[in-house]
Amino acid sequence: MPIVESNDVTESNEVSDVTTTAATTTAPAPAVFVLEDGRIFRGTSYGATGTALGEAVFATGMTGYQETITDPSYARQLVVQTAPHIGNTGVNKEDAESWRIWVAGYIVRDAARRPSNWRSERSLDAELAEQGIVGIQGVDTRAITRHLREHKTMRAGIFSGDAARAADRELVEAVLASAPMEGSRLAEEVSVDKAYTVEPKDWGWDGEPVFSIAAIDLGIKRMTPVRFAERGVRVHVLPATATLADVQAVNPDGFFMSNGPGDPATADNQVKLLRSVLDEKIPYFGICFGNQILGRALGFGTYKLRYGHRGINQPVLDRRTGKVEITSQNHGFAVDAPLDGATQAPEERFGRVEVSHISLNDEVVEGLSCLDIPAFSVQYHPEAAAGPHDAAYLFDRFIELMADTASATKTATDSKTEDTK
Repeated sequence: MPIVESNDVTESNEVSDVTTTAATTTAPAPAVFVLEDGRIFRGTSYGATGTALGEAVFATGMTGYQETITDPSYARQLVVQTAPHIGNTGVNKEDAESWRIWVAGYIVRDAARRPSNWRSERSLDAELAEQGIVGIQGVDTRAITRHLREHKTMRAGIFSGDAARAADRELVEAVLASAPMEGSRLAEEVSVDKAYTVEPKDWGWDGEPVFSIAAIDLGIKRMTPVRFAERGVRVHVLPATATLADVQAVNPDGFFMSNGPGDPATADNQVKLLRSVLDEKIPYFGICFGNQILGRALGFGTYKLRYGHRGINQPVLDRRTGKVEITSQNHGFAVDAPLDGATQAPEERFGRVEVSHISLNDEVVEGLSCLDIPAFSVQYHPEAAAGPHDAAYLFDRFIELMADTASATKTATDSKTEDTK
């Protein structure tokens, strides 16, 4: 039987922003948040009214809600914000991490009545409504988060307006009929259709690019190629469907795979591409989904976490330096690899590999480092949008890897030339 939660948490949200639509300036409609195990939370609508189905997850960031909802890695997920006050600073064009909102639905406790920030261009409520994102406010997000932690992430639905008036049993059945995240192939859905290039000169770099890389967009965040460009690296962003020929066509000094949504077990095409790149000895750097793809390319498996890591306060140990980083993360799957010491990759031609970073919360693999080929990856987001800057050094580490590889290649070529004289 459905379990209904009482929620006397907050008053209704009456937004007075001049850019809001008529729908958002009237009293919010009733809304319910329904989990697949029958737990129901009642509140009022936030953003668009209607129905949103997806996987319920919680994000622990105290700030950066605009970057969160525009992160393509949240595709087909209903995001619960653990921070109680959301929308205080409104939204603007500069802070979006992609061209649209990607969360399937949005769950908040106390929505701001109106934004108050000099950079604000409109209210979050109005932005959600314009993009058709169904949300709910006035629910106990602390109780929801504890429930998901104790049980697991699960399918869920937000129903508002007329949809919220259906019988509880019908709402639970609608949730149970929705697709699970396991087995979902989503990177191609969020990726760009056409390649584009991010130039260093457009981001403050004075002089010629020091390197160029091919970056596969599996759900890339806007700030990632910017962080490379700021360091003098030209970034050729390619679609998720790119082939080895597409990569070779831009003659890259390095190869990068981004974050992205979905189950890494479905990324067979990207795993095949990465193996081809590794065979070519092109230096590789991957983050998040790109870390899981490296794990698979090396022959390791992946698995679904109980409730994932999402937020900007996740502690990670860098085993190379012994330092602890506070990181930005958003993933529900992880690589299944031996934690201690170097080990032979199951795909033996790639040599030895070691787990370079681990989570200090649950010892989940947070990074891989190949010892015999130029490749490494991390499970978190070093671009820090939003988030701490502890991991920014990873961009510099990749540049050093490309430089070392180029130097070694030149030395080998020069030696071969001398031998033929």
